[in-house]
Amino acid sequence: MIFEYQPVTYRHEMKHRINPLEAQILTSRFDVLFQQDKYSQKDGFYHVHSLYFDTPYDQALKEKLAGVSQREKFRIRYYNHDLSFIRLEKKIKHNGLCAKQTARLSVEQVQNILNGEVDFLLKSENPLMIDFYSQIKGKLLQPSVIVSYQRQAYVYEISRVRLTIDHHLCTYQNKKDFLNLKHGISIDNHYILEVKYNEFLPEIVKMSVQGISQKTSSYSKFAQCRMMDW
Repeated sequence: MIFEYQPVTYRHEMKHRINPLEAQILTSRFDVLFQQDKYSQKDGFYHVHSLYFDTPYDQALKEKLAGVSQREKFRIRYYNHDLSFIRLEKKIKHNGLCAKQTARLSVEQVQNILNGEVDFLLKSENPLMIDFYSQIKGKLLQPSVIVSYQRQAYVYEISRVRLTIDHHLCTYQNKKDFLNLKHGISIDNHYILEVKYNEFLPEIVKMSVQGISQKTSSYSKFAQCRMMDW
C-alpha cells in the first residue's frame, strides 16, 4: 500500500541579514518571549548539516540566482551530530511562499545514496522517496554541496511562527563525508534572521524584531556554498 502524500502547507518566509549586535539584541528578546526549538542544546544553539542535490547543469542554483518564483530542491539533513534522526526533505517555493515535505532515512540508506545505490527509494512505497528517485533518474540529481551552520531557533504557537538566527556558515570539500563531517571551510560569518509563519504574523513577533533592518534579503546558504565551486 502506497502512503498518501503529506498535505502541502505553504508558509510565509522572510529573511533579513543582520549584524552581530542586532543578533545579540534579538536573542535577548526571544529568550524572554518565545520557547526555544526542541533541537537546541544547553547553550541555546544547535548545528544544522544538509546535503543538497542539483542537476549536472546546476538547475537549482541557476533558478535560485535568477529568482524563479516556482522551484524546488531536495536535501538530506540532520542536527548536531545525531545520526539517529536524518530526514530527506523537499523544499518547495511558490510565488514567495514556501513548503516542505519530509521522510525519515537511516544512516545505511544515506550511505547508499552517497554510493549511488538508490533502488531502495523506488521500493520504499513512500511518495517522497519515489519522487526523489524519479528526479535522480530523470534529471540526474546528484549531491552538489554540504551546507552547515550554527542556529538559534524559537517557536511561537500562534500562526506556527518560527524564528531562527543562523551564522558560522561553512561547507566541506568531500560530499561523501556527509555522515562524518570534519574540517569545514568557512564561507562567511553573516547573521541571517529568518521568520516563518502561517496565516499572519502576530503583533508580539512584529514588536520583537523592531529596531533591526527591515529590508528583506534573498540570501541563500545553499547558493553561497555552491558559489565556492561555481
